[in-house]
Amino acid sequence: MKPPFSFHVPSLDRFSRTKGASVLGLALDGQRLEGVVVRRTNGSATVAKSFVFALSLDPLKDDPTLVGREIRKQLDAAGIRERRCVVALPLNWILTLNTTLPELPESDLASFLEITAERGFPYSPGALLVAHSRYRVASDNPAATLIAVPRDHVAHLESALRAAQLRPVSFSLGIAALQPAEADAADGVLALTPGETSIALQITAGGGVALLRTVEDAFEQEGVERRLQLDHLIRELRITMGQLPAPVRDSIRRVKVFGHNQQAAELTAQLAPQLAEMELQGQQITRYPPGSFKFQLPPDLEVSSALSLALRHLAGAKTTLEFLPPKVSAWQQFQNRYPAGKLAYAGAAVGVVAFLTLAAFLVQQWQLMRWQSQWNVMKTEVAELDSMQDNIQTYRPWFDDSFRCLTVLQRLTDAFPEQGSVTAKSIEIRPDTVVCSGTAADNQALLQTLDRLRESTGVGSVQVDQIRGKSPLQFTFNFQSTPGGRP
Repeated sequence: MKPPFSFHVPSLDRFSRTKGASVLGLALDGQRLEGVVVRRTNGSATVAKSFVFALSLDPLKDDPTLVGREIRKQLDAAGIRERRCVVALPLNWILTLNTTLPELPESDLASFLEITAERGFPYSPGALLVAHSRYRVASDNPAATLIAVPRDHVAHLESALRAAQLRPVSFSLGIAALQPAEADAADGVLALTPGETSIALQITAGGGVALLRTVEDAFEQEGVERRLQLDHLIRELRITMGQLPAPVRDSIRRVKVFGHNQQAAELTAQLAPQLAEMELQGQQITRYPPGSFKFQLPPDLEVSSALSLALRHLAGAKTTLEFLPPKVSAWQQFQNRYPAGKLAYAGAAVGVVAFLTLAAFLVQQWQLMRWQSQWNVMKTEVAELDSMQDNIQTYRPWFDDSFRCLTVLQRLTDAFPEQGSVTAKSIEIRPDTVVCSGTAADNQALLQTLDRLRESTGVGSVQVDQIRGKSPLQFTFNFQSTPGGRP
């Protein structure tokens, strides 16, 4: 059985085993893939090659093999042969949950966080990879931010990378590598990273990550240019600051905008007056400050999510927000299951199983010979019946009289509340899956709707794909519909 949730500690042995002299850093933003190859030699690190290209296929929805072939084609065109890679996951895949830590022994806090994640996230146990970041501001009680990513998303991306002949050794967050939680632990920092259409936002305070989110629709496309929607961004920043606990909000002193492109410069310039009113100091970070890593960097090296992840990996820095699925070898499973004191019992059990298997094989052979003799008697009549059945299948009606689409709509209508607290915007009926998107007044109304849908006849595997916002919130879920009942 899979554990309900996977919590990853900073000091993982696999990082020390896989750390080498070069690594490929990748950052995925929608269908835009940014990459950089970093090599470490003689106490310094250099960028060997870099690239940015847009994928024609969706890494999350399309076939991983096809996505991997496209990535491999682009890497070959760029002349990149490095196999080991560290990957920055899109921030819009992330779910977060904040909790205050009670006074418990350190050995019991992991169980407390696991139970909190199981209760707080709208996913079934085992469907998420969960990491956490602890922080403490002033004399307040310690708190933690639970950060989760759907296991299927990571598995789909990992399959695509392996199809591209890459070996991922880390899945993390790019903004967490640009602004590590341990840096500037005395003061809170609000970090912003502009993307294609959204802005990644992270707040660190007290040595941990206090908040992670994305500001969607922060840029508007006007011809070939993208315009910053300043009013929308300011409103989202004020809402975000208002939701923080007072000690965390009061500890924030600086706002860092990471990036060297036009969007980062425009964002820094237009935010400056608003930040001054909020008594915050704004700063655009375009290059790495001296002493950021254990090795020397070129002075003109510009910051990026992919590069930061690669540099931290080569430097052996701790990664608290790690979402690489754990790999357990068959030998380790055997050792965990059969300690030294139980090997003798295991050997005896293997002998008994081998004897029973041989006896069962002999019995099976005797039964096969018996049934073969009976089959020789009736095979002529069976051949005639098969011929008749083939004729029946050839001339039977070709159409389907199950009215599947109407049945699916009826099940959805029965599951949605009559008060209108949950409404659907789009319904996509596929051969084996139904995808529904819409809005809900709150999380409780959506969960009740999903429970009613799971109880419907012919509905199975109800899963939530995406939830955005709080009240109201936008959702997307899918389920399997079968005409005969639950699969």
